[in-house]
Amino acid sequence: MIRRPPRSTPKPSSAASDVYKRQLLLTVGALANGQTRESGPWWPGPHGPADEAGASNYVTPTKILQALKIPMIGQTYELGHIYEQGMPLYGDRSWYMNIMQSASSRFGDEGISLSEYFTGHIGQFGTQFDGLGHQAGNIEMADGSVQSVFYNGYTKDELLGANLGRNGLEALGVETMKPFITRGVLIDVAGYKNTHPLPAGYEVTMDDVRGALARQGMSEHSIAQGDAVLFNYGWAMNWGNPSKYNDSRVGVGENEGSPGIFAEVTRWLISKKISIVGADSCCVEVRPRPGPENVHRMLFLGEGIPMIENMNLLELAEDEGYEFLFLTLPERLRGATGSMVRPIAIR
Repeated sequence: MIRRPPRSTPKPSSAASDVYKRQLLLTVGALANGQTRESGPWWPGPHGPADEAGASNYVTPTKILQALKIPMIGQTYELGHIYEQGMPLYGDRSWYMNIMQSASSRFGDEGISLSEYFTGHIGQFGTQFDGLGHQAGNIEMADGSVQSVFYNGYTKDELLGANLGRNGLEALGVETMKPFITRGVLIDVAGYKNTHPLPAGYEVTMDDVRGALARQGMSEHSIAQGDAVLFNYGWAMNWGNPSKYNDSRVGVGENEGSPGIFAEVTRWLISKKISIVGADSCCVEVRPRPGPENVHRMLFLGEGIPMIENMNLLELAEDEGYEFLFLTLPERLRGATGSMVRPIAIR
């Protein structure tokens, strides 16, 4: 694992306005001429120059203890889909599982043994956790070179290393993320708009966020540092129809895109210093994108906020579970860009 030595003048944690300015540079695609390996428009990050855990650092012991006091009735909710053949798969990603059995014995009580053989994209299908090694931004450096730079200034060459990615990333793998045991907040946009699901290509705005929270007896000021924020678009209703649900090829079959947040709401989430964001669509962000911004990179690069895609929030929304204990634990897959997860809400 590549670890950079501490810099002589590390950048302190940024205030919300500083985060906004840093993200604004990114979202308009600005290419400043002075950035180096040590300092650029979104690095070093707020958690130290060698940090790889990103916004999971906001899930502190105090935050966990506070979140554990939230459940009152012990009701649990599965917030993810079952991994199985036929689920929507983004683009050319694959899923294959076959049960292998040992040779049968003709003798007495020896029995047999079953196991499964699997091949696929591990963390990039189904209900998936997107880690900070998933996407980078391209930027011109002071020496004139163009580098693909990830969270905290890690470059593509650092992540892939001498093995060019064989056996995983050498930095920012999902194993570096801390467990998410925190306060969860559901923002039921589909319920607020009384549209189930939201239309394909619908951009969720801050007016929608404020309206949904007000309907739930909450306000935007109730979102606290380290919270997990989940958006219900109602899009999980289309899970059984991959052609409509999966928007990797808009315009093919029934695919017209999917609803989601975009730059305005993303900047708000960043300013709140949440620990993770999730939604019940393939990409959390709206597709097709209505502008040049990339929500994944806005979240990943500056504050290091990961995301969970392809959630199922229908039951939680139906029961008006707007505040809850949120649990999700990315698998400790060394060097992986993403992870299968089983997110849970407890009320």
